[in-house]
Amino acid sequence: MSHTNFNAASEREQAEMLRAIGAKHFDDLFACVPPEYQTDEFRLPPGRSELEMMQVLRGLASRNATRLINFCGGGFYDHFIPAAVDALASRGEFYTAYTPYQAEAAQGTLQAIYEYQTAITRLTGMDAANASLYDGGTALFEGVMMALRITGRNRVLVDQGVSPIYRTMLRSYTANLSIEYEELPLAGGRADRAAFRARLNRDVAAIVLQHPNFFGGVDDLSDLATAAREAGVLTMMSVYPIALGLLKTPGAMGADIVTGEGQSLGLPLSFGGPYLGFMAVRLAHVRKMPGRIVGAARDGQGRRGYVLTLQAREQHIRREKAMSNICTNEALCALRALIYLSLVGKQGLVEVARLCAARAAYARERLLAIPGVRPVFDVPFFNELALTLPRDASEVIRALIEQGIAAGFPVGRYYPGMENVLLLAFTEKRTKEEINTLAAKLEAVL
Repeated sequence: MSHTNFNAASEREQAEMLRAIGAKHFDDLFACVPPEYQTDEFRLPPGRSELEMMQVLRGLASRNATRLINFCGGGFYDHFIPAAVDALASRGEFYTAYTPYQAEAAQGTLQAIYEYQTAITRLTGMDAANASLYDGGTALFEGVMMALRITGRNRVLVDQGVSPIYRTMLRSYTANLSIEYEELPLAGGRADRAAFRARLNRDVAAIVLQHPNFFGGVDDLSDLATAAREAGVLTMMSVYPIALGLLKTPGAMGADIVTGEGQSLGLPLSFGGPYLGFMAVRLAHVRKMPGRIVGAARDGQGRRGYVLTLQAREQHIRREKAMSNICTNEALCALRALIYLSLVGKQGLVEVARLCAARAAYARERLLAIPGVRPVFDVPFFNELALTLPRDASEVIRALIEQGIAAGFPVGRYYPGMENVLLLAFTEKRTKEEINTLAAKLEAVL
Protein backbone atom coordinates (compact mmCIF):
# COMPACT_ATOMS: atom_id res chain seq x y z
CA MET A 1 0.00 0.00 0.00
CA SER A 2 1.33 3.47 -0.85
CA HIS A 3 1.71 6.19 1.79
CA THR A 4 -1.11 8.13 0.09
CA ASN A 5 -3.54 5.21 0.20
CA PHE A 6 -2.57 4.41 3.78
CA ASN A 7 -3.34 7.95 4.89
CA ALA A 8 -6.74 7.72 3.19
CA ALA A 9 -7.73 4.79 5.40
CA SER A 10 -9.47 5.43 8.72
CA GLU A 11 -7.45 5.46 11.95
CA ARG A 12 -9.05 2.16 12.96
CA GLU A 13 -8.18 0.55 9.62
CA GLN A 14 -4.61 1.85 9.86
CA ALA A 15 -4.23 0.42 13.36
CA GLU A 16 -5.61 -2.97 12.26
CA MET A 17 -3.28 -3.18 9.28
CA LEU A 18 -0.23 -2.26 11.34
CA ARG A 19 -1.18 -4.70 14.08
CA ALA A 20 -1.56 -7.51 11.52
CA ILE A 21 2.07 -7.13 10.44
CA GLY A 22 3.48 -6.43 13.90
CA ALA A 23 4.26 -2.71 13.43
CA LYS A 24 3.33 0.13 15.79
CA HIS A 25 3.70 3.05 13.39
CA PHE A 26 3.73 3.53 9.64
CA ASP A 27 7.34 4.77 9.81
CA ASP A 28 8.37 1.36 11.20
CA LEU A 29 7.87 -0.02 7.70
CA PHE A 30 10.84 2.05 6.51
CA ALA A 31 13.21 1.34 9.40
CA CYS A 32 15.46 -0.67 7.09
CA VAL A 33 16.02 2.39 4.85
CA PRO A 34 19.03 4.48 6.00
CA PRO A 35 17.96 7.94 7.29
CA GLU A 36 19.93 9.78 4.59
CA TYR A 37 17.67 8.18 1.96
CA GLN A 38 14.43 9.16 3.68
CA THR A 39 12.62 12.44 3.08
CA ASP A 40 9.23 13.99 3.73
CA GLU A 41 9.40 16.28 0.71
CA PHE A 42 9.83 15.49 -2.96
CA ARG A 43 11.19 18.91 -4.03
CA LEU A 44 9.21 18.77 -7.26
CA PRO A 45 9.88 21.73 -9.58
CA PRO A 46 6.99 24.08 -10.44
CA GLY A 47 4.69 23.05 -13.25
CA ARG A 48 5.62 23.86 -16.86
CA SER A 49 3.71 24.29 -20.08
CA GLU A 50 4.04 21.69 -22.83
CA LEU A 51 6.41 24.01 -24.76
CA GLU A 52 8.62 24.62 -21.72
CA MET A 53 8.65 20.93 -20.85
CA MET A 54 9.77 19.94 -24.37
CA GLN A 55 12.54 22.54 -24.30
CA VAL A 56 13.87 21.16 -21.01
CA LEU A 57 13.72 17.55 -22.24
CA ARG A 58 15.48 18.39 -25.51
CA GLY A 59 18.21 20.09 -23.54
CA LEU A 60 18.66 17.00 -21.39
CA ALA A 61 18.61 14.68 -24.41
CA SER A 62 21.27 16.75 -26.18
CA ARG A 63 23.72 15.88 -23.39
CA ASN A 64 23.73 12.24 -24.52
CA ALA A 65 26.72 11.34 -26.69
CA THR A 66 24.71 9.82 -29.55
CA ARG A 67 27.02 10.74 -32.43
CA LEU A 68 29.78 8.33 -31.47
CA ILE A 69 31.12 5.99 -34.16
CA ASN A 70 30.06 2.67 -32.65
CA PHE A 71 32.40 -0.33 -32.57
CA CYS A 72 30.70 -1.92 -29.54
CA GLY A 73 29.40 -5.50 -29.64
CA GLY A 74 29.39 -8.25 -27.08
CA GLY A 75 25.89 -9.38 -27.98
CA PHE A 76 24.28 -6.09 -29.07
CA TYR A 77 25.10 -4.62 -32.46
CA ASP A 78 24.66 -1.43 -34.47
CA HIS A 79 23.03 -2.79 -37.63
CA PHE A 80 21.16 -0.85 -40.31
CA ILE A 81 17.36 -0.91 -39.91
CA PRO A 82 15.31 -0.28 -43.08
CA ALA A 83 12.75 2.54 -42.69
CA ALA A 84 9.93 0.13 -43.53
CA VAL A 85 10.50 -1.71 -40.22
CA ASP A 86 9.49 1.37 -38.21
CA ALA A 87 6.68 2.26 -40.61
CA LEU A 88 5.03 -1.16 -40.49
CA ALA A 89 5.67 -2.04 -36.83
CA SER A 90 4.24 1.30 -35.66
CA ARG A 91 0.84 0.74 -37.25
CA GLY A 92 -1.90 0.95 -34.64
CA GLU A 93 -3.14 -2.55 -35.40
CA PHE A 94 0.15 -3.91 -34.07
CA TYR A 95 1.51 -1.67 -31.37
CA THR A 96 -1.71 -1.53 -29.36
CA ALA A 97 -2.28 -5.28 -29.42
CA TYR A 98 -1.71 -7.50 -26.38
CA THR A 99 -1.65 -11.28 -26.09
CA PRO A 100 -4.01 -12.69 -28.74
CA TYR A 101 -6.09 -14.89 -26.45
CA GLN A 102 -9.21 -14.45 -28.58
CA ALA A 103 -8.23 -16.01 -31.87
CA GLU A 104 -11.38 -14.81 -33.63
CA ALA A 105 -10.34 -11.20 -32.98
CA ALA A 106 -6.58 -11.49 -33.48
CA GLN A 107 -5.88 -13.39 -36.69
CA GLY A 108 -3.47 -10.73 -37.97
CA THR A 109 -1.32 -10.78 -34.84
CA LEU A 110 -1.41 -14.56 -34.64
CA GLN A 111 -0.36 -14.93 -38.28
CA ALA A 112 2.52 -12.50 -37.77
CA ILE A 113 3.76 -14.54 -34.80
CA TYR A 114 3.33 -17.77 -36.77
CA GLU A 115 5.43 -16.35 -39.62
CA TYR A 116 8.03 -15.15 -37.08
CA GLN A 117 8.29 -18.69 -35.68
CA THR A 118 8.74 -20.00 -39.22
CA ALA A 119 11.51 -17.47 -39.93
CA ILE A 120 13.37 -18.43 -36.74
CA THR A 121 13.23 -22.14 -37.57
CA ARG A 122 14.60 -21.50 -41.06
CA LEU A 123 17.32 -19.22 -39.72
CA THR A 124 18.50 -21.71 -37.09
CA GLY A 125 17.89 -24.95 -38.97
CA MET A 126 15.61 -26.23 -36.21
CA ASP A 127 12.13 -27.77 -36.23
CA ALA A 128 10.00 -25.48 -34.06
CA ALA A 129 10.17 -22.07 -32.39
CA ASN A 130 8.10 -20.31 -29.76
CA ALA A 131 6.45 -16.89 -29.95
CA SER A 132 9.56 -15.24 -28.39
CA LEU A 133 10.98 -14.63 -24.92
CA TYR A 134 12.22 -11.59 -23.05
CA ASP A 135 15.86 -11.40 -24.22
CA GLY A 136 18.86 -13.55 -25.09
CA GLY A 137 19.93 -14.10 -21.49
CA THR A 138 16.58 -15.17 -20.08
CA ALA A 139 16.01 -17.31 -23.18
CA LEU A 140 19.27 -19.13 -22.40
CA PHE A 141 18.11 -19.74 -18.82
CA GLU A 142 14.76 -21.05 -20.06
CA GLY A 143 16.64 -23.39 -22.40
CA VAL A 144 18.69 -24.75 -19.50
CA MET A 145 15.54 -25.36 -17.44
CA MET A 146 13.99 -27.06 -20.45
CA ALA A 147 17.00 -29.41 -20.70
CA LEU A 148 16.65 -30.30 -17.00
CA ARG A 149 12.97 -31.17 -17.53
CA ILE A 150 13.69 -33.32 -20.58
CA THR A 151 16.57 -35.30 -19.10
CA GLY A 152 15.61 -35.40 -15.42
CA ARG A 153 19.24 -34.56 -14.61
CA ASN A 154 20.64 -31.62 -12.66
CA ARG A 155 24.15 -30.88 -13.93
CA VAL A 156 25.00 -28.25 -16.57
CA LEU A 157 28.35 -27.59 -18.28
CA VAL A 158 28.78 -24.06 -19.62
CA ASP A 159 31.56 -22.92 -21.92
CA GLN A 160 33.27 -19.68 -20.84
CA GLY A 161 32.95 -18.52 -24.43
CA VAL A 162 29.27 -17.94 -23.64
CA SER A 163 28.53 -14.26 -22.97
CA PRO A 164 29.63 -13.39 -19.41
CA ILE A 165 26.43 -11.35 -19.07
CA TYR A 166 24.36 -14.43 -19.87
CA ARG A 167 26.46 -16.57 -17.52
CA THR A 168 25.91 -14.06 -14.73
CA MET A 169 22.17 -14.27 -15.38
CA LEU A 170 22.33 -18.08 -15.34
CA ARG A 171 24.12 -18.11 -11.99
CA SER A 172 21.63 -15.63 -10.55
CA TYR A 173 18.54 -17.50 -11.73
CA THR A 174 19.84 -20.90 -10.62
CA ALA A 175 21.46 -19.83 -7.31
CA ASN A 176 18.70 -21.30 -5.16
CA LEU A 177 17.93 -24.33 -7.32
CA SER A 178 19.40 -27.82 -6.96
CA ILE A 179 21.50 -27.47 -10.09
CA GLU A 180 25.19 -28.33 -10.36
CA TYR A 181 26.67 -25.63 -12.54
CA GLU A 182 30.22 -25.71 -13.93
CA GLU A 183 31.98 -23.31 -16.30
CA LEU A 184 34.79 -24.64 -18.49
CA PRO A 185 37.58 -22.27 -19.68
CA LEU A 186 38.32 -21.84 -23.37
CA ALA A 187 41.25 -23.63 -24.96
CA GLY A 188 42.98 -21.34 -27.45
CA GLY A 189 39.81 -19.36 -28.08
CA ARG A 190 37.60 -22.40 -28.66
CA ALA A 191 35.51 -24.75 -26.54
CA ASP A 192 37.80 -27.21 -24.74
CA ARG A 193 36.90 -30.58 -26.26
CA ALA A 194 38.91 -32.64 -23.79
CA ALA A 195 37.39 -30.87 -20.77
CA PHE A 196 33.84 -31.34 -22.00
CA ARG A 197 34.31 -35.01 -22.96
CA ALA A 198 35.89 -35.78 -19.60
CA ARG A 199 32.78 -34.50 -17.80
CA LEU A 200 30.04 -35.99 -19.96
CA ASN A 201 28.19 -38.55 -17.83
CA ARG A 202 24.72 -39.62 -16.71
CA ASP A 203 24.39 -36.61 -14.38
CA VAL A 204 24.80 -33.96 -17.08
CA ALA A 205 21.62 -32.53 -18.58
CA ALA A 206 23.16 -30.16 -21.11
CA ILE A 207 26.25 -28.48 -22.44
CA VAL A 208 25.86 -24.77 -23.18
CA LEU A 209 27.87 -23.22 -26.04
CA GLN A 210 27.86 -19.98 -28.03
CA HIS A 211 28.18 -19.53 -31.80
CA PRO A 212 30.24 -17.40 -32.49
CA ASN A 213 31.63 -17.17 -28.97
CA PHE A 214 31.93 -14.00 -26.91
CA PHE A 215 35.40 -13.25 -28.29
CA GLY A 216 34.11 -13.50 -31.85
CA GLY A 217 35.66 -16.91 -32.47
CA VAL A 218 34.00 -19.17 -35.02
CA ASP A 219 34.02 -22.90 -34.34
CA ASP A 220 32.25 -25.94 -35.81
CA LEU A 221 30.73 -27.49 -32.69
CA SER A 222 29.37 -30.58 -34.43
CA ASP A 223 31.82 -32.95 -32.73
CA LEU A 224 30.83 -31.71 -29.26
CA ALA A 225 27.15 -32.10 -30.08
CA THR A 226 27.79 -35.66 -31.27
CA ALA A 227 29.71 -36.53 -28.11
CA ALA A 228 26.95 -35.06 -25.98
CA ARG A 229 24.24 -37.00 -27.81
CA GLU A 230 26.14 -40.27 -27.30
CA ALA A 231 26.11 -39.57 -23.55
CA GLY A 232 22.40 -38.73 -23.52
CA VAL A 233 23.22 -35.04 -22.99
CA LEU A 234 21.45 -32.19 -24.78
CA THR A 235 23.38 -29.50 -26.64
CA MET A 236 22.31 -25.88 -26.19
CA MET A 237 23.64 -23.08 -28.37
CA SER A 238 23.25 -19.33 -28.02
CA VAL A 239 23.63 -17.80 -31.46
CA TYR A 240 24.08 -14.43 -33.18
CA PRO A 241 21.35 -14.45 -35.87
CA ILE A 242 23.14 -12.26 -38.43
CA ALA A 243 26.12 -14.64 -38.36
CA LEU A 244 23.84 -17.45 -39.50
CA GLY A 245 23.67 -15.74 -42.88
CA LEU A 246 27.17 -17.17 -43.48
CA LEU A 247 27.98 -19.73 -40.81
CA LYS A 248 26.82 -23.30 -40.30
CA THR A 249 23.47 -23.36 -38.52
CA PRO A 250 23.12 -24.83 -35.03
CA GLY A 251 20.62 -27.30 -36.47
CA ALA A 252 23.23 -28.56 -38.93
CA MET A 253 25.72 -28.90 -36.06
CA GLY A 254 23.35 -31.07 -34.05
CA ALA A 255 22.03 -28.64 -31.43
CA ASP A 256 18.92 -29.67 -29.52
CA ILE A 257 17.93 -26.25 -28.13
CA VAL A 258 18.88 -22.91 -29.71
CA THR A 259 18.44 -19.48 -28.15
CA GLY A 260 19.69 -16.01 -28.94
CA GLU A 261 19.23 -12.27 -28.81
CA GLY A 262 17.16 -10.91 -31.68
CA GLN A 263 18.18 -7.24 -31.28
CA SER A 264 20.26 -7.34 -34.46
CA LEU A 265 17.12 -8.21 -36.47
CA GLY A 266 15.62 -4.75 -36.78
CA LEU A 267 15.67 -3.51 -33.19
CA PRO A 268 17.54 -0.28 -32.39
CA LEU A 269 20.18 -0.11 -29.70
CA SER A 270 18.57 1.34 -26.60
CA PHE A 271 19.63 1.79 -23.01
CA GLY A 272 18.54 -1.62 -21.76
CA GLY A 273 15.99 -2.67 -24.35
CA PRO A 274 13.40 -3.69 -25.18
CA TYR A 275 15.13 -6.71 -26.65
CA LEU A 276 13.99 -10.04 -28.01
CA GLY A 277 14.80 -13.57 -26.93
CA PHE A 278 14.23 -16.31 -29.48
CA MET A 279 14.15 -20.06 -28.97
CA ALA A 280 14.03 -22.98 -31.39
CA VAL A 281 14.10 -26.70 -30.65
CA ARG A 282 13.96 -30.11 -32.22
CA LEU A 283 10.44 -31.45 -32.71
CA ALA A 284 10.96 -34.19 -30.13
CA HIS A 285 11.26 -31.53 -27.40
CA VAL A 286 8.52 -29.13 -28.47
CA ARG A 287 6.14 -30.10 -25.66
CA LYS A 288 8.74 -29.09 -23.08
CA MET A 289 9.31 -25.67 -24.63
CA PRO A 290 8.32 -22.65 -22.48
CA GLY A 291 6.24 -19.67 -23.51
CA ARG A 292 3.58 -19.46 -26.16
CA ILE A 293 3.42 -21.19 -29.50
CA VAL A 294 1.13 -20.19 -32.36
CA GLY A 295 -0.16 -22.98 -34.55
CA ALA A 296 -2.08 -23.15 -37.82
CA ALA A 297 -5.38 -25.03 -38.01
CA ARG A 298 -8.48 -25.35 -40.17
CA ASP A 299 -12.06 -24.78 -39.10
CA GLY A 300 -15.11 -26.91 -39.92
CA GLN A 301 -15.34 -25.27 -43.35
CA GLY A 302 -11.70 -25.95 -44.18
CA ARG A 303 -10.54 -22.35 -43.73
CA ARG A 304 -7.01 -21.79 -42.43
CA GLY A 305 -6.74 -20.04 -39.08
CA TYR A 306 -4.17 -19.36 -36.36
CA VAL A 307 -4.45 -20.15 -32.65
CA LEU A 308 -2.35 -20.22 -29.50
CA THR A 309 -1.40 -23.83 -28.84
CA LEU A 310 0.72 -25.82 -26.34
CA GLN A 311 0.36 -23.09 -23.72
CA ALA A 312 2.16 -24.67 -20.82
CA ARG A 313 2.70 -21.87 -18.32
CA GLU A 314 1.39 -21.60 -14.80
CA GLN A 315 -1.65 -19.53 -15.79
CA HIS A 316 -2.99 -22.26 -18.05
CA ILE A 317 -2.34 -25.48 -16.14
CA ARG A 318 -1.46 -26.52 -12.60
CA ARG A 319 1.58 -24.64 -11.36
CA GLU A 320 3.78 -27.66 -10.61
CA LYS A 321 3.31 -28.94 -14.16
CA ALA A 322 4.01 -25.64 -15.91
CA MET A 323 6.95 -25.42 -18.32
CA SER A 324 7.75 -21.90 -17.15
CA ASN A 325 6.33 -18.84 -15.44
CA ILE A 326 7.00 -16.70 -18.52
CA CYS A 327 3.99 -14.37 -18.43
CA THR A 328 4.19 -12.65 -21.80
CA ASN A 329 6.19 -12.54 -24.99
CA GLU A 330 7.93 -9.81 -26.99
CA ALA A 331 5.39 -9.81 -29.81
CA LEU A 332 6.08 -6.28 -31.09
CA CYS A 333 9.84 -6.89 -31.06
CA ALA A 334 9.29 -10.24 -32.76
CA LEU A 335 7.20 -8.47 -35.39
CA ARG A 336 10.10 -6.11 -36.09
CA ALA A 337 12.39 -9.12 -36.50
CA LEU A 338 9.95 -10.73 -38.93
CA ILE A 339 9.62 -7.53 -40.97
CA TYR A 340 13.40 -7.12 -41.07
CA LEU A 341 13.99 -10.69 -42.23
CA SER A 342 11.22 -10.41 -44.81
CA LEU A 343 12.64 -7.15 -46.16
CA VAL A 344 16.27 -8.26 -46.50
CA GLY A 345 15.30 -11.74 -47.68
CA LYS A 346 17.49 -14.83 -47.79
CA GLN A 347 20.15 -13.42 -50.11
CA GLY A 348 20.02 -10.03 -48.41
CA LEU A 349 20.85 -11.62 -45.06
CA VAL A 350 23.80 -13.37 -46.67
CA GLU A 351 24.97 -10.03 -48.05
CA VAL A 352 24.66 -8.29 -44.68
CA ALA A 353 26.70 -11.08 -43.07
CA ARG A 354 29.36 -10.85 -45.80
CA LEU A 355 29.67 -7.11 -45.33
CA CYS A 356 30.12 -7.55 -41.57
CA ALA A 357 32.80 -10.18 -42.08
CA ALA A 358 34.58 -8.09 -44.71
CA ARG A 359 34.62 -4.99 -42.48
CA ALA A 360 36.07 -7.05 -39.62
CA ALA A 361 38.76 -8.58 -41.85
CA TYR A 362 39.83 -5.14 -43.07
CA ALA A 363 39.83 -3.78 -39.50
CA ARG A 364 41.98 -6.66 -38.26
CA GLU A 365 44.62 -5.89 -40.88
CA ARG A 366 44.64 -2.17 -40.01
CA LEU A 367 44.61 -2.57 -36.24
CA LEU A 368 47.28 -5.27 -36.04
CA ALA A 369 49.62 -2.91 -37.91
CA ILE A 370 49.65 -0.69 -34.79
CA PRO A 371 52.74 -1.35 -32.64
CA GLY A 372 51.92 -3.27 -29.48
CA VAL A 373 48.49 -4.52 -30.69
CA ARG A 374 48.11 -8.27 -31.11
CA PRO A 375 45.26 -10.79 -31.35
CA VAL A 376 44.13 -12.59 -28.20
CA PHE A 377 43.34 -15.81 -30.08
CA ASP A 378 44.41 -17.08 -33.48
CA VAL A 379 41.05 -18.51 -34.58
CA PRO A 380 38.61 -17.75 -37.41
CA PHE A 381 36.18 -14.92 -36.63
CA PHE A 382 32.99 -13.39 -37.99
CA ASN A 383 32.60 -9.70 -37.17
CA GLU A 384 34.21 -9.32 -33.74
CA LEU A 385 37.87 -9.11 -32.75
CA ALA A 386 39.50 -9.45 -29.34
CA LEU A 387 42.78 -7.52 -29.31
CA THR A 388 45.44 -7.20 -26.62
CA LEU A 389 46.60 -3.59 -26.15
CA PRO A 390 49.76 -2.33 -24.44
CA ARG A 391 47.52 -0.39 -22.02
CA ASP A 392 44.40 -0.92 -19.93
CA ALA A 393 41.47 -1.20 -22.36
CA SER A 394 39.12 0.82 -20.14
CA GLU A 395 41.51 3.78 -20.20
CA VAL A 396 41.80 3.56 -23.97
CA ILE A 397 38.02 3.44 -24.38
CA ARG A 398 37.60 6.56 -22.22
CA ALA A 399 40.21 8.44 -24.24
CA LEU A 400 38.58 7.51 -27.56
CA ILE A 401 35.07 8.44 -26.42
CA GLU A 402 36.36 12.00 -25.98
CA GLN A 403 37.36 11.83 -29.66
CA GLY A 404 33.94 10.65 -30.85
CA ILE A 405 34.54 6.89 -30.97
CA ALA A 406 32.92 4.14 -28.91
CA ALA A 407 35.86 1.80 -29.34
CA GLY A 408 34.44 -1.44 -27.96
CA PHE A 409 34.04 -3.50 -24.81
CA PRO A 410 36.67 -3.81 -22.02
CA VAL A 411 36.92 -7.58 -21.60
CA GLY A 412 38.62 -7.30 -18.21
CA ARG A 413 35.28 -6.24 -16.74
CA TYR A 414 34.23 -9.91 -16.80
CA TYR A 415 37.47 -11.83 -17.39
CA PRO A 416 40.08 -11.21 -14.64
CA GLY A 417 43.59 -10.91 -16.03
CA MET A 418 42.37 -9.57 -19.40
CA GLU A 419 42.30 -5.88 -18.46
CA ASN A 420 44.28 -5.00 -21.59
CA VAL A 421 41.89 -6.83 -23.93
CA LEU A 422 39.51 -4.83 -26.12
CA LEU A 423 36.58 -6.46 -27.96
CA LEU A 424 35.51 -4.62 -31.12
CA ALA A 425 32.56 -5.29 -33.42
CA PHE A 426 32.13 -4.33 -37.07
CA THR A 427 28.79 -4.25 -38.86
CA GLU A 428 27.69 -3.27 -42.35
CA LYS A 429 27.26 0.32 -41.06
CA ARG A 430 30.95 0.82 -40.36
CA THR A 431 32.71 2.29 -43.38
CA LYS A 432 36.32 1.89 -44.47
CA GLU A 433 36.87 5.57 -43.59
CA GLU A 434 35.51 5.06 -40.07
CA ILE A 435 37.76 2.04 -39.54
CA ASN A 436 40.75 4.06 -40.74
CA THR A 437 39.79 6.81 -38.28
CA LEU A 438 39.57 4.25 -35.47
CA ALA A 439 43.01 2.88 -36.33
CA ALA A 440 44.61 6.34 -36.48
CA LYS A 441 43.08 7.53 -33.21
CA LEU A 442 43.81 4.26 -31.43
CA GLU A 443 47.46 4.44 -32.48
CA ALA A 444 47.66 8.05 -31.27
CA VAL A 445 46.14 7.13 -27.88
CA LEU A 446 48.47 4.19 -27.43
